[in-house]
Amino acid sequence: MRWLVPLLITALLIGSGCISGGGNVSAPKTLEVGSVFHDGGYIPREFTCDGENINPPIFVGHVDPNAKSLVIIVDDPDAPGGTFTHWIAWNVPPLGEIPKGVPREGVVEAPIRMVQGLNDFGSVGYSGPCPPRGKPHHYHFKVYALDTTLDLPPGSTRKELERAMEGHVVQWGEIVGLYGR
Repeated sequence: MRWLVPLLITALLIGSGCISGGGNVSAPKTLEVGSVFHDGGYIPREFTCDGENINPPIFVGHVDPNAKSLVIIVDDPDAPGGTFTHWIAWNVPPLGEIPKGVPREGVVEAPIRMVQGLNDFGSVGYSGPCPPRGKPHHYHFKVYALDTTLDLPPGSTRKELERAMEGHVVQWGEIVGLYGR
């Protein structure tokens, strides 16, 4: 009978979405994500606070034909204060490439349409890797394909974005880049 309590707790956690692949996402990790660096490779300086501090291009493949939009979340789980968010963007058309150098504006019309939110630097748009001196940090460039577009205002937070995404993720993928100083 004692084994029943842990089993019930586990079943409740799985049912509520707290245990699933890719963090809180239960969708399959079938989206192919790439960039100008290899998975596990170093992010070029150009895309960091020590360079031009612009986003690298992100290449997306094997997008589900039912996807209506993409979401981008870039974060650093190695940050001293816990996971640090560098970029959130949503309502990105489900195309094969997000170009480099997306403007730091809430609503972007060109070179690609998207809406951007607040990063943990307190600004809208992409802010590149800027770790303290020491071991290189791991930067996760995650892309989620959704079955809808999101009705979120520009400048929304990551928590607001993640709440709005719930139940709409069709698939996801990521590439991890390193950067150290």
